[in-house]
Amino acid sequence: MPFVAAQLSQSDFLKLSVQQLVDTGDYFFLRNNHDTALICYSLLMNTPFKERDLERQKRVIEAYNKSAVIYYYMCDYRSSYDLLIKALHLCEKYDYTSYLSKIYTNIGNVYYHFNKDLAKSYYSNALNFPQDSASVVVLLNNLGAVELENNNLDSAAYFLNKSLQISKRHNDHLSSSIRNNIASLYQAMQLYDSAFYYYRLSLDIAKKNHQIEEEARNLSDLSQLFFKVNKIDSALFYIDLSNAIAQENSFLRILAENYLTLSKIEETEGRTKKAFEHFKKYNSLKDSILNVENLGDINQLQRQYEVSKTNQQIEQLAIEQEIKSRTIHYQKIIQRITFTVLLLTSAVLLFIFLQHRRLNRAYKTLFEKNIKIIELQENSPEKHFEKYKDSALKDEMQDELLDKILMLMKDTSIICDTEFSLDKLAELVQSNHTYVSQVINAALKKNFRSFLNDYRIREAQRLFSELDLTKYTLASIAYQVGYKSPTTFRNAFKEITGVTPNFYFKAMQEKG
Repeated sequence: MPFVAAQLSQSDFLKLSVQQLVDTGDYFFLRNNHDTALICYSLLMNTPFKERDLERQKRVIEAYNKSAVIYYYMCDYRSSYDLLIKALHLCEKYDYTSYLSKIYTNIGNVYYHFNKDLAKSYYSNALNFPQDSASVVVLLNNLGAVELENNNLDSAAYFLNKSLQISKRHNDHLSSSIRNNIASLYQAMQLYDSAFYYYRLSLDIAKKNHQIEEEARNLSDLSQLFFKVNKIDSALFYIDLSNAIAQENSFLRILAENYLTLSKIEETEGRTKKAFEHFKKYNSLKDSILNVENLGDINQLQRQYEVSKTNQQIEQLAIEQEIKSRTIHYQKIIQRITFTVLLLTSAVLLFIFLQHRRLNRAYKTLFEKNIKIIELQENSPEKHFEKYKDSALKDEMQDELLDKILMLMKDTSIICDTEFSLDKLAELVQSNHTYVSQVINAALKKNFRSFLNDYRIREAQRLFSELDLTKYTLASIAYQVGYKSPTTFRNAFKEITGVTPNFYFKAMQEKG
């Protein structure tokens, strides 16, 4: 919440938070206590803030703009313009586009007293940025005032009527200035009754809303209107009322215009000495408000701003060029790395391909050997077990048991049963688990699992050579020869034949 100035020393202001400075500054600004408002806004402008603190950036920009408005009211146009240009720089730097309209409007207000064409340009530019309808009302009213000063009455009427239509959606706070300009338009058209009506209407609205400057302005304009229609007493009445308000609140521009009107009235009445005294006061105020040096300073500031903006654009282009150069440099490095990776990948793939081709050749050789082994086994099956007959086992029972085992293993319907086991074999040859295992180990030099795999894989090879392989899968053949798991079948097949069943399967398809 805002603080009363009398309660605060200079050090107390320094203790206020950012939001308290804003609230306090706005509080005194609205009550025309400009000195206290400027203290708050100056502290806001000069307090450091982080680049990423967006809310603080906005507060600083708004403080510059509001300070500029105060200096404008004080007729210190150079200080006002200087602050507005700084606010404009910050708006562009921090991309606060929603506030640009206010700044362009206030720059236009400064130029209104020096260069009407530039003022119109800034007002028109302000309309290109986002803003609320109240701001649009102000801009259209200002454009109407410019056109009125340039004696473009039709264009002035268009802008003022449009501004008045939009203002009706709001309260009367915005309409006093519009009606004042409409009155001036009627006066320029020599429709004095209509002019008087709108000046009085504008004056009533200003009083109702405590718009002191608008009140003094309307009283001054009424005095000029009555002087124009040669009603001197009424002119003096209104000018005295206007001067009382203007002197109390230091409305220098209104005072200057009132002294000029008084000078003309006195001259008309033949009181030359008084006319000259009023004119001297007018001239003194005019020189302090509107002088060539002020205009030159403002024009110099405008040039500095334009040069600064051009330099910023040049710096931005240089940065973009540097980024572009670095991007091209990095792209070349990436291209080289990509080419090297592709080259290495190609070399690795070539090596893998050559290795794969050698492996395929080795597999084909093993495949051919396996085919020959199968053919030899089919032509003389007894010779396959001839070495077992020469075993050191001379015991007739062991020989008899071995013969039973070998005879039974020829029955593929038995050995290719997935539930076939050593116990099952012992049961079928009418022996026991231990004797069967000992005979296989002693006579054939292998365990039961390897012994069984020999027969099952041989049966798988036979199926590969006889079946229509287009109708079968490896998994189905594995199951037909007694393997529940394709992985177990694959491992056993490769261990015995030296090649994978997949390779053997494809080789048989190609051969067929």
